[in-house]
Amino acid sequence: MKDVIDVMALQNNRRERRLPDYRSAAGHSLATNFIFECGIKLGLQPATVATAAIFYHKFFKEADKNDYDCYVICTACLCAAGKSRDEPVRLRDAVNVAHNSINRGAGPLELGEEYWSWRGAVAQAELLVLRLLGFNLDAPSPHRYLLHYLRSLQEWFPPNQWRAAPVARAAMAFLQDFHHSPSILEYRAPHIAVASLTLALHVLGVSVPLAATLDDDAAWYSVFTKDLQKEKNWEIMEKIMQVYSREPEPI
Repeated sequence: MKDVIDVMALQNNRRERRLPDYRSAAGHSLATNFIFECGIKLGLQPATVATAAIFYHKFFKEADKNDYDCYVICTACLCAAGKSRDEPVRLRDAVNVAHNSINRGAGPLELGEEYWSWRGAVAQAELLVLRLLGFNLDAPSPHRYLLHYLRSLQEWFPPNQWRAAPVARAAMAFLQDFHHSPSILEYRAPHIAVASLTLALHVLGVSVPLAATLDDDAAWYSVFTKDLQKEKNWEIMEKIMQVYSREPEPI
């Protein structure tokens, strides 16, 4: 249980770190950080940014990381995710945000050689990403499931108890951070949502009302998904916790 509790401390500590230096980073070590930072700067919804991370993990599950520019592919994944989630990303905005994130303090690119080089590279990379995805932009979102589960679970709690514990915020944070790990591809969206919610409850020390009276203490989430075994749920929670032990930590 101590490992579970420590996750919240790690999650808080990571926000105190400086913005990463992408130019000096080794290989793809900061790739998902880059996606999340650029997604935030572009004003994208969390589910859209998470979808971009999913596309990145799927792309490099098939492709060799040594063959492609990490940040060009990340930018292309953000553009593709915008199409997938009906939240279009202007190519010029994506290029300028990516360039500014890599070159801290730099202004927008002038319409010159460097800009057109970036733009062409990202446009071609997006086509490549789409091809490796089989032009299938359907990425089941755990966010939608988690939102539904939170709304249902809220009705089980006395209003004062629910308001006192930031269950929704913690669960959403765990879910979002899990997208830094390629392990997220190994599990179904409803299961990821339940694991994020379960981890939040454990970290906050919140018990589901009347759960202790059930034969199986995991039975409370069987109303959400009937095919998730207790062992599998713990396995996913452990994978989420491993995200916070990676270096560098996520943004």
